[in-house]
Amino acid sequence: MVEELAQAEDAIAACADAAAWALPEQELIAALDAAHRIEQRLAAVTLALVRELDGRGTARTQGASSTAVWLRERLHLTIPAARRLVDLAAALDAAPPAVRDALAAGTVTAEQARVITDTIGAVAASAGAEAADKAVGVLVQWAGQFDPTLLRKLGTRILDHVAPEAADAVAAAALKAETDRAARDRHLTISERTDGRLRLSGILDTETAGLLRAAIDPLTVPTGPDDARNPGQRRHDALADVCRLALRTGELPDNGGDPAQIVVTTSYDGLTRQLGSGSLDIGPQLTPETVRRLACDAAILPAVLGSASQPLDVGRQRRLITGPLRRALVLRDRGCAFPGCDRPPRWCDAHHIHHWADGGTTTLHNAVLLCGHHHRHLHHTDWVVRLGGDGHPEFVPPAWLDPDQIPRRNQYHRRT
Repeated sequence: MVEELAQAEDAIAACADAAAWALPEQELIAALDAAHRIEQRLAAVTLALVRELDGRGTARTQGASSTAVWLRERLHLTIPAARRLVDLAAALDAAPPAVRDALAAGTVTAEQARVITDTIGAVAASAGAEAADKAVGVLVQWAGQFDPTLLRKLGTRILDHVAPEAADAVAAAALKAETDRAARDRHLTISERTDGRLRLSGILDTETAGLLRAAIDPLTVPTGPDDARNPGQRRHDALADVCRLALRTGELPDNGGDPAQIVVTTSYDGLTRQLGSGSLDIGPQLTPETVRRLACDAAILPAVLGSASQPLDVGRQRRLITGPLRRALVLRDRGCAFPGCDRPPRWCDAHHIHHWADGGTTTLHNAVLLCGHHHRHLHHTDWVVRLGGDGHPEFVPPAWLDPDQIPRRNQYHRRT
């Protein structure tokens, strides 16, 4: 075998030195097919050698703790790659000869062989050896058409082809086991960091994962060509929008006798002079800009204290843009009014154009609908919003963006 492999190595070296650019296209494609086939056939040889060495205990004889560790040093592989090699060699050794023959003939790839051995193992356990033997032929045939990922998906329904009488029962049992495992493993961990931020981690069951994706996916689309947020930041902001919507519905259960809400505590002087920071009732501090933005958010209940800590305002209803006034605002703006945004009204806050903290009134002429992203953007940048002569909102860009500062309007929400 060593001599024959040496001859094969010489032939491959000759091919490596050949000028591929000189080949006609059809020969180039044929050479690619041949090289790929030889690669799989060599994989079959490699796996047979690995299995024999593992069975003999060569690794331990040479001082290694396992065959995988020995392969890492011998072939300069990573430990995960070496373990996969050892595992596949063992799986092929235990599989029906047809699988090894297919790999040795180059008709399946090593990754496809891995999928086939995994699948027939599951079939044998659920429907017996006879069904597993039938599954080999079907899977090898499918391997000529499908990549390993799709082959694995198709393999989940292999019993429909080789043992239809057992397929439904096995599928039902597998689904129940998967459902039980998902219910057992579901969890959400919220870890508070020292700076007030939270770290989320967990595993969602299939239904909850579907609910989450359905809720946040429509909100993760970039809001326009100037949206510089990365995908992770967009998902973060989408989750925040979903939470705002849930708070706005008023249908969440009470928490300690009060409606579900955020309470922001700040000093009145600090709020009006745009200097004071604030804090949430759960402790974390907020910047003055964030406090002012939350102070005009219809979904937020602020708690504003005077110098002696007396409550001057705890979400006066006359300040909040709710009821008929919000409905009139929705009829006027039809959604987020910021140029280029298509967020619908239910995802929007009602923003005071002249800030409530500065004495602004709660009227239709002093309000505009903004989605969460653009509400933050307006509070933290030099954009200016105002009502045009026709009573509709228009936004004046900062001078660095448009030296002429030509007012812009949202064109997504059609008005009749």
